[in-house]
Amino acid sequence: MVAEPFPSTPSIDSDRYAGDAVFELHRGGKIEVTSTVTVDTADELSKAYTPGVARVCTAIAEDPSLVRKYTWKSNVVAVVTDGTAVLGLGDIGPAASLPVMEGKALLFKEFGGVNSVPIALDCTDVDEFVETVVRLAPTFGGINLEDISAPRCFEIERRLKERLDIPVFHDDQHGTAVVVLAALRNALRLTGKSIEEIRVVISGAGAAGVACARILLQAGVGDLAVVDSKGVLSEDRADLNPVKLSLAKDTNTGGLSGRLVDALDGADVFLGVSGGTVPEEAVARMAPGAMIFALANPNPEVHPDIAHRYAAVVATGRSDFPNQINNVLAFPGIFRGAFDVNASRITEGMKLAAAEALADLISADDLRPDYVIPSPFDPRVAPAVAAAVADAAHRDGVARA
Repeated sequence: MVAEPFPSTPSIDSDRYAGDAVFELHRGGKIEVTSTVTVDTADELSKAYTPGVARVCTAIAEDPSLVRKYTWKSNVVAVVTDGTAVLGLGDIGPAASLPVMEGKALLFKEFGGVNSVPIALDCTDVDEFVETVVRLAPTFGGINLEDISAPRCFEIERRLKERLDIPVFHDDQHGTAVVVLAALRNALRLTGKSIEEIRVVISGAGAAGVACARILLQAGVGDLAVVDSKGVLSEDRADLNPVKLSLAKDTNTGGLSGRLVDALDGADVFLGVSGGTVPEEAVARMAPGAMIFALANPNPEVHPDIAHRYAAVVATGRSDFPNQINNVLAFPGIFRGAFDVNASRITEGMKLAAAEALADLISADDLRPDYVIPSPFDPRVAPAVAAAVADAAHRDGVARA
């Protein structure tokens, strides 16, 4: 999901925002640490802390696997950012990113029963970022990377996956991709089109665009083009970074060139994850029964009123239109499932399974053009995703429980 930006605000003093409902909700932060045991007597204190805690520490030192059973590690995620690509706000720094990271932690708990700790790092160097997270990792059962600018985010995730034996997940990439694929599967059911035969055009080659392209290719899309600000990604272009060049080699089998408006001619699917505005005349040239997923916020690349004139299915990233592509449909259940089986990592198979589980929550009888993806408040979502992810972890050989 390309998330809605917060309105810009002046410098905050102690009284300026008193009474503002948004600021009042955030006052003092949105999360806290609570105890799971009571310490009301000397006996309870001696068990929870010294001397009793020493027995548990010694046992873990002798058998490190016990840390999952006798600490919170088995159910806690570090939500880590450097504040360089926050929502629609961009590079606002670590301190200003903290309300978003708290929000992410809140959603982990509310929707997946997963504890999490927001961590905003004051460093943008890739080496320093990776080393810092590696050193923090013994405390956590998983790492959720958040709001890190591209292309640095790809390298950071790759290195952390190589060095850690716990799930590492960049939600801006993979959460978006999972929900997009789920919505697309149901849109295809409605339109009677085959995933192998459609032509997809993705506007945006950042974190979300690259991950969406990769998961759609894995799901069977054979004709896919990605467009950045300078045009269609192609091996002929000399201005591509390594991530874009790799993607160019695996996409654009039709040999398209030019800008987004050119690529949309005859396309079945438009996926926007970059912002900007697509001219109506370009949308009008898409194939009959087209699907438009315009996910930029607050202004979709194609406004739904225009999209509905030409498309059979329309989705956005906004909560005030039907078919919201919202990452909260994915990440709580994905980590819940990974933790339930002590997965060492999150595989491509686990992501595909999550997307399929989401899509399958909508029955054939309920499927409609304005209902191709469940609501974030559907209580079936996280359990269904978690179960599918856990099963896939066993199939992929990364489950340890």
